[in-house]
Amino acid sequence: MKYKDYYEILGVSKNATNSEIKKAYKKLAKKYHPDLNPGDKTAEEKFKEINEAYEVLGDEEKRKKYDTFGQSYNFQNGADFDPSQFGFGNGGFYYHTTGNTSNFSDFFNMFFGGQAGNRESSFDLGSIFSNRRNKGMKGEDIETEIEISLQEAYEGTSKTISINASGTTKTISVKIPAGILPGKKIKIREQGGKGLKGGKNGDLFIKVKIRDEKDLKLEGIDLVKDLPLTPWEAALGCEVLIKGLKDKVKINIPKGIQTDEKIKLRGLGYKDMDGNKGDMYVRIKIVNPTDLTEEEKVLYEKLKKISSFAPRR
Repeated sequence: MKYKDYYEILGVSKNATNSEIKKAYKKLAKKYHPDLNPGDKTAEEKFKEINEAYEVLGDEEKRKKYDTFGQSYNFQNGADFDPSQFGFGNGGFYYHTTGNTSNFSDFFNMFFGGQAGNRESSFDLGSIFSNRRNKGMKGEDIETEIEISLQEAYEGTSKTISINASGTTKTISVKIPAGILPGKKIKIREQGGKGLKGGKNGDLFIKVKIRDEKDLKLEGIDLVKDLPLTPWEAALGCEVLIKGLKDKVKINIPKGIQTDEKIKLRGLGYKDMDGNKGDMYVRIKIVNPTDLTEEEKVLYEKLKKISSFAPRR
């Protein structure tokens, strides 16, 4: 007999909460439901697997029994084992089944023969589909991802993307609002999967990924800008013109500043969609010259001889 990893089937971790398991089940059950995949035997089998997995993981007692067995022997999904060696049956795989267990695998019946169909929540989705057959059904929601630059996110931009919905590729124009933050999703109504029997199309959700600039990165709504300085600028102090996403400002670099020290520029950070504005932190990076002229070498040698400075090592 083959071991079934119900967590893998539902795509959840072994520490998943009941609500996470239920959410994953509903999403997959809708995706593979026979009404949405007429004549597709692969989808039909997948739907049965999903229902079986939820029948176990969605029931506290069944899940506990299943977890105890899996943790004790550390089985992998699809691994073969002889049930009789673990105290189940007589090696012939004959199990008494009643009710809905005929739709489930021998593996399930080995544990829970005659115990399926006792939870109303296990078949809630089926009832929903049954009730909606004559009313039309909303198409599948689709999620995709788009990457934009930090400057584009700050100012707002428009992008054109291509998606595959219900087997059809289509091109969609997307307006990205100024001040959007990483991980936020843009919802475009009825641009997802095609609805059935007159039902509405699903929605399209676009997750935004923001690409940092070469020397500028976003941390929350604060900006961190790396500022390269020569050793003499850092040692003697200087005045530098700093450019953020919008404004330019002159700042005074204090004498003796060190690498990775930060100078805070209040209010010069990122502005989000709610109008909140962060700060900018200028992070110092002391850069040594790689090619010295003869005169520079002489000066460095002289500095080496006369300097009393000795860093900790």
